[in-house]
Amino acid sequence: MKLAYVDTSVLVAIAVGEPGHERLSRQLRGCDRLFSSNLLEAEFRATLAREAVEEDAERLLSPITWIFPERELTEEFREVLSHGTLRGADLWHLACALYLSKAVGSLRFSTLDERQSNAAEALGMRSTTQS
Repeated sequence: MKLAYVDTSVLVAIAVGEPGHERLSRQLRGCDRLFSSNLLEAEFRATLAREAVEEDAERLLSPITWIFPERELTEEFREVLSHGTLRGADLWHLACALYLSKAVGSLRFSTLDERQSNAAEALGMRSTTQS
């Protein structure tokens, strides 16, 4: 089963039609399940509003299963930060993905952020990035 944690950067790239968005869409469609923290929804909707993008947000958000950690993620924060520094939102997404991967096993981390991608790979997750 192909499982992926989706970072906001990927959905924004698809919504605004950035170069490579077709490949990203295919990758997401090729997964059996998509997951993310609901921070993605806030970041995604804020970006669409700021950029005045007329994309139907529901179309891109509806396939995502939201994860809500049932405990503090202090352990995951420490583990992620042991591989380098990140911005707060990036740290949150990686910690949530790490939390989820402990429960479901193999997980792809889908992001366009190189620093996030490097950290995901250091944590044992496969990552997708776009140059």
